[in-house]
Amino acid sequence: MVKTLARKRWRDLWHLRGQAGAVALVAAIGVANLVMSRATLDSLQSSRDRYYQQYGFADVFVDLKRAPLRVADALASIPGVARVDTRVVAWGRAQVPGLGEPVRIHAVSAPLADAGALNRLHLRSGRLPARGEQRVLVVSDAFADAHALREGNSLPLLINGHRQAFTIVGIGATPEFVAQISPQSLFPDARTFAIVWLPRATLEGMLGMRGAFNSAAIAVHGQAQLPAVLDAVDARLARFGGTGAIARRDQRSHRYLHEELRQLRTMARLFPAVFLGVSAFVLYVVLGRLVTLQREQIGTLKAFGYTDGEVWRHYAGLALPIGLAGAVLGIALGAGLGERLADLYRQFYRLPFLDFQLRPMVLVTALLVSVGSALLGASLPIMHAARLAPAEAMRARTPARIRPRGPWRAGTWLDPAHRLIGRSLTERPLRTVLTCIGLALGTGVMLVGRFQEDAIRYLIDHQFERADRYDLYVTLGDPVSQSALAEAASLGGVLRTEAQRAVPVQLRFRSAVHRTVLMGLTADARLRRPLDPAGDPLDLPLRGVTLTRYLAQVLDVRPGEVVELEVLVERRRVLRMPVARLVDEPFGAQAYLPMDALHDALGDGRRVDALALRVDAARLPRLLAELDRRPAVAGIVQRLESIRNFYASLGRTILTFTVVATSFGVVITAGVVYSATRVALSERLRELASLRVLGFTPHEVGYLLLGELSLLVVCALPVGFALGHALIALLLLGYDSELVRVPHHVSAQTYGMAGAVALASAAGSALALWRQVLRLDLVGVLKARD
Repeated sequence: MVKTLARKRWRDLWHLRGQAGAVALVAAIGVANLVMSRATLDSLQSSRDRYYQQYGFADVFVDLKRAPLRVADALASIPGVARVDTRVVAWGRAQVPGLGEPVRIHAVSAPLADAGALNRLHLRSGRLPARGEQRVLVVSDAFADAHALREGNSLPLLINGHRQAFTIVGIGATPEFVAQISPQSLFPDARTFAIVWLPRATLEGMLGMRGAFNSAAIAVHGQAQLPAVLDAVDARLARFGGTGAIARRDQRSHRYLHEELRQLRTMARLFPAVFLGVSAFVLYVVLGRLVTLQREQIGTLKAFGYTDGEVWRHYAGLALPIGLAGAVLGIALGAGLGERLADLYRQFYRLPFLDFQLRPMVLVTALLVSVGSALLGASLPIMHAARLAPAEAMRARTPARIRPRGPWRAGTWLDPAHRLIGRSLTERPLRTVLTCIGLALGTGVMLVGRFQEDAIRYLIDHQFERADRYDLYVTLGDPVSQSALAEAASLGGVLRTEAQRAVPVQLRFRSAVHRTVLMGLTADARLRRPLDPAGDPLDLPLRGVTLTRYLAQVLDVRPGEVVELEVLVERRRVLRMPVARLVDEPFGAQAYLPMDALHDALGDGRRVDALALRVDAARLPRLLAELDRRPAVAGIVQRLESIRNFYASLGRTILTFTVVATSFGVVITAGVVYSATRVALSERLRELASLRVLGFTPHEVGYLLLGELSLLVVCALPVGFALGHALIALLLLGYDSELVRVPHHVSAQTYGMAGAVALASAAGSALALWRQVLRLDLVGVLKARD
């Protein structure tokens, strides 16, 4: 008996091979999403953790003005501190032959060769500076790749007014700079930003730091109370100009990678559920129709002694191979895509190695969810088959009473073909709705695939076209008097200048504490300005501080309530100000004050540390050369170049995500269309054959079937757009962070592309069945029993 059911099972699967393949393919896409996301996430986490451990990534970081080396002993005596490595750091500029734009550098004293040193260098090639060497350096690998630099090349640097040429002796990176990002930039830019590691004696001489340090990296014991360590470090460095110790979780490079992993984790939860839900629905339709067609066979089997359990296992056995096939195909596809995606992330975040991992638990999970979704989709048809009594199953079905609904009730304004289409859709409303949702999900997934590019374009337009309208942003090494504004305005090619000042502060409101930057803007600021929700310039209130909405949410503060701002430089004043206004900004979590109010609050004179310039494009090269000769200039950012570099760095990642998501959406749409059409064809073979006998042409009969499908696809498009927005909203729940808030923005081009691809994939799948309608065997169909 078991062999008989096994033969029947494989025979049924062979007859359903097209629909079973479509279901398995949709399930495979869901499994591939799961495997790709989890494998990429696990691989990046493993590679990051191994990199951090092998090269001694510190737990605490702190910058200060200047402290003697003996202060390091005081830091080391703090309970919970395991090691303290002092450093000398500086900002400067580099000159790259043939590059017509300034390059900003972050100079760090080279870490010791000691195996226990913190933030040790991973050398991709070359060596560390030897003891006694002065004019040599190690350069960051991303910058070296961008400019084809090798050991032995010369790299002139300007640091603290000292211009010297250094010889590259090594190329590498440290875990401190996984994301190699300039403070003025929002994303990594390997062309115009570099990290260089110099001999400590050389950097001390250039900065006048003999026997002193201005930065420290600290490791703590595993059981140490980190907040207590941070407070103790701040207390010991307060009189030396400490700007506030930060934990690893707040270190900029680590946080960028951490947020990326958090977004991957969101994708790993959301997209597999969507695809596997669609595959379960399609399998429900297919097996539901099969059970209906095989009622008489089920009754015969039970009449010959087969139990309900054996019938249940037989039809469950039809779903199990489909789930297994989807799991195997999905695991293979997901592993390949995951390895490629992880390698893209590794290059973007400059991890020196990639521990690509496909954990057994991921494979087991993929197998279970694929088989589970298949069994879930088959559960209702299976239970229906198991409950059928032999006498009821072997009795011919009573023809359904057709009661036209809605506009089909009157129907006199429609021709017979359209009335038949309407009747078919309304007599099974649940199946119609579910089919429409399945088709809509394909469109929604394609909408999500293009959303990332739309959101980035919106961010660029909002930030770099409306808020930041400068051509050059010049940062100064130290705050200087406002006479720098007049000096900059006198340079040839400068059309407008605006002074700014950024002060590190710690905001407190009740029990909430957050470190950020307090920005001072002039009253007539037009080159860099906050915007209101409509995108119009916003004048800063004369009384009170303006916060970004994200920062206000972090502090749980509302306009009118008073916050405390502790200035983390020089006199470390504590200011108490009401929150005057909130602004919506996609990047960062900063606070704003009018420049005059900031000067009065700090009480240290009218000083500035940055200049926003509007310049004549024709005179830009000469102006850049002029600024590059001035020792007070620490960095120069070109707005348009930043946009171009941003697209160049993220282009491959965006393109890969878009292509993958669009392909997955096509598979969903084609799979649902194919399965729905095959089911409709099998259910209406006798009806279509009868119409042919009554005089309908093959094209008219085909129109009945494909017209129904076309109406479903057209109705599914707006539903798909709505579902796409719902998926985007769910996705954004895991995307928002202090670094960036991705806007919920979809362009008209994306709507058009998603709709066109959905229609094209539906048409391609429908054409595969058109030939079957044209070759309909009238005699064979009419002779067959219903």
